[in-house]
Amino acid sequence: MKVQKSFSDTTLGTLYVVPTPIGNLEDMTYRAVQTLRDVNSIAAEDTRNTKKLLNHFEIQTGLVSYHEHNKHSKGPHLVELMQEGQSIAVVSDAGMPAISDPGADLVALAVEADVPVVVLPGANAALPALAGSGLSTEQFQFCGFLPRKKKDRAEQLNELKRLKATLIFYESPHRLKEMLTHTEEILGDRKATLARELTKRYEEYVRGTLVELIDWATEEHVRGEFCVIIEGASGEEEDANDIWWSDLSIVEHVEHYIEKEGMRSKDAIKQVAVDRKLQKRDVYQTYHVD
Repeated sequence: MKVQKSFSDTTLGTLYVVPTPIGNLEDMTYRAVQTLRDVNSIAAEDTRNTKKLLNHFEIQTGLVSYHEHNKHSKGPHLVELMQEGQSIAVVSDAGMPAISDPGADLVALAVEADVPVVVLPGANAALPALAGSGLSTEQFQFCGFLPRKKKDRAEQLNELKRLKATLIFYESPHRLKEMLTHTEEILGDRKATLARELTKRYEEYVRGTLVELIDWATEEHVRGEFCVIIEGASGEEEDANDIWWSDLSIVEHVEHYIEKEGMRSKDAIKQVAVDRKLQKRDVYQTYHVD
């Protein structure tokens, strides 16, 4: 167990996790601006994008490129600098670093090296989208971006479909319709909300069911990055999920997951074992013998 006592060791620097606006520069906090001025350097996902932000607030601190493709080489180097006493701020292109972002890896490295980590509150897309969705906020699960491959996406959606918590996803405009369609096939036609261009001039919420949102995505010229908020499973849905396969043989059950939901055979066998509360090897033997 580790207990962090920030600033207790003056020989160490500090990693500051600094949120940046997701569209409205007025959402930049005084503390965030001052922190970016005070640190020795700023690790940025896109230095060109962050430079515009720094110029707007007249921040002169130097930038270091840190992103998904160089994190394995840059991360340890940044930690070494903090161990030598330098303080570094990590920022993403927009919003809270470390949320669906390589900043999470830098935080993990800093924690492992006993470097203090200070997270500033600030702009984020997921929580405003949830708050404005009109769906339950009592329990929620942030899921980020679903996998691009259909079979991997189906596997993840099947893991989520019994959760009662409201589900929060991120999605790009060119994949939105495909994501909604596949999600409705697995989760069913649940209530859902699309939130786009949050905090910007053309902020928009589209509320309805998944089928209605699929129609919207088909008819509209889809632009902007989206938060997709989907209601969790109801008790009735959970009961239905438990019995939908009751008339199927084990072989038919496995083939349903393979053919209808794009799962790999080993994943389908695993899911059937979970559904039927059987040993995976028993399902495997029945499927391959038959």
